[in-house]
Parts: sequence; structure tokens; C-alpha cells
Amino acid sequence: MLLYLIRRAASLFLVLLGLAILIFIIARIVPGDPARIALGPMATPEQVTELRFEMGLDQPFVFQLGTYLSGLLQGDLGKSLLTSRPVMDDILAALPATLELVLFTVILQIIISIPLGILAAVYRNTWGDNFIRVISLIGVVTPGFVLAILLQLSAAKYFGFFPITGRLDPSIAFDADITGLLLVDGLFKGRWDVVGDALRHLFLPSIALAAGGIGQVVRITRSAMIEVASRDFIEASRAYGIPERVVRFRYMLRVASVAPLTILGLEFASLIGNAFIVEFVFSWPGIASYGVRTILQKDLNAVIGVVLVSGLFFVVANLVIDIVLGVLDPRHRLREGRSK
Repeated sequence: MLLYLIRRAASLFLVLLGLAILIFIIARIVPGDPARIALGPMATPEQVTELRFEMGLDQPFVFQLGTYLSGLLQGDLGKSLLTSRPVMDDILAALPATLELVLFTVILQIIISIPLGILAAVYRNTWGDNFIRVISLIGVVTPGFVLAILLQLSAAKYFGFFPITGRLDPSIAFDADITGLLLVDGLFKGRWDVVGDALRHLFLPSIALAAGGIGQVVRITRSAMIEVASRDFIEASRAYGIPERVVRFRYMLRVASVAPLTILGLEFASLIGNAFIVEFVFSWPGIASYGVRTILQKDLNAVIGVVLVSGLFFVVANLVIDIVLGVLDPRHRLREGRSK
């Protein structure tokens, strides 16, 4: 198991390194002078030259790449032209908000999609199964940003209980100085008013983010449960008189959970990308919202940093899901080992 994890971590590190190099190359070959774009059309040639020197754009390309990778290994992503602060500081300040939204979204996906998938499989071809399948299909085909706008408009007109912007009501004074996560820090400090208000703010953006993943996981869970139900060892378990609840939740679900967990892992990895428009719509102060602002301002250092963090999420999520799948299904490790 340890050797397997080392191999996976090494390969994912190479993927992240390749992503960093690719992003840097794309940012440098995009038409236009980054210094001129950052300063605007009214800047003098002297100001542009000075900024090019500060950004290292007057150096040969290979030297720029080497400096960039060296700084990256030290956690230096450069300086943001939008905020005049180190990009890493901006990302670390925005990271807790995005983490809280993503983790809450994943929890929603798990507690909603897997039970619905099991119900659809147990009562397949009934009206309940058909209803769940239709709702899940609607969730899959509806773009997250469309659902985000619809939810925001509906909440503004009909459901005043759920706020449509921000993470916390401005009237509530609270410093999330432990983890940066309002729910966790509110629980640690016994601030139930903060926990309740943070949950209200989380609800709409997390539903907009979770809908597509819920639909996919419901359909995958249903298919996996139906497929596992026809296997010989399940029939044998029933023949031995094992209670149906034990057969479903101890035997069937354990085997059938591999496919839904894989989808959930991929969903977690892609949530940062999906959150770009959702965070922007709900004015959620996270990485994705920060990334949208930097793209609009053509702040290349910050854009590169945001893309790298998104790639890091994807890499870490894949590593975690590989570990979970290896625990649930040892054959997964064997297949990976033979493919090397």
C-alpha cells in the first residue's frame, strides 16, 4: 500500500509540474504585453518598461521559466497587479471560503444522492424510481450558473430566509481566526448565531453547485446497486437467511459504492472550476470569485496562481479517491500496479 501511494503521489506531482509549465507558456504566448495590459493605454513607455523589469519580462524566456518554477517551489506565485499583494497571500485569504463551500457541497451530494440512488434501485420501475430519475436528469442537464441565477432570483422574490450574497450577515461581528471556516470556528467558539447564519448563506450556492453531481451520483448509484443485486454472492446471502437490510447496506452497498465514490471524487476535483460563475453570482469571497476578477483585469500572475490551485485540488482529490478505492476494493491497487 505504501509503495502504491508513493507511485501515485510521484505521478501526480509530475502532472502538477507539467500543468505549471503549460500555464506559464500559455500566459507568455498570449498576444499583448502583460505590462501594457496591466497599466492601461494611458501609461507612458517609461512606466511600461519599469513594470516589465519588475515582472522579469525583459529576461530570456528560459530564464523567466526557471525563476518562476524556483519561486513556485518556495510558495512564491508573484505579485498581484489587482491587489498589489503577493498572490499567495490573496489565495490563502480566499481559500477558506471556497473550501467551506466545496466541502459543504460534497456533504450535500453524499447525503442526498446515495440514499436516493439506493431508493431508486430498491423500488426500480415504480413511480418513485421514475420520479427520482427525472429529477436527477434535470440536475445533470441544468448548467450550474443557470441554476445559480434562478435560485438567486427566486430567493430574492419568494424566499427571503436565504441570503443571496456573501458568507455572513454584516451585522454579525465574528473573526474566523482558527480555521477560517465559519461553520467550524463558530462551533469551536459556541457561536450558534454564526453557525446558523453561515448555513443560510451556504444553502443556495451549494445547491447550485451540487445539483449536477447529485444527478450523476444518483444515476450511477442506482445502476451499480441493480448490477450488484444480480450477483451470485448476493443471492447466496439471501438464501442463507441474512436479513435484507444487512444484504443491502453491508454487502451490496460496499461493492456498489466504488463507482459513486469515483464520481464524487471527480466532482470534488471539478467543483473549483464549476464554482467560478457560482461564486461570482452570489458574491462569495472565494478563490473562484477572486479568479474571475483577476481574469477581467488581466492579472496574469494571479490567474496562473488560481489555475494552479485548481489543479492542485484536482490532483489531491484524485489521490484521495485512489486511497479510498484501494481500501474498499483491493483489486483497484492490483490493477494500478499491473498497469505500471
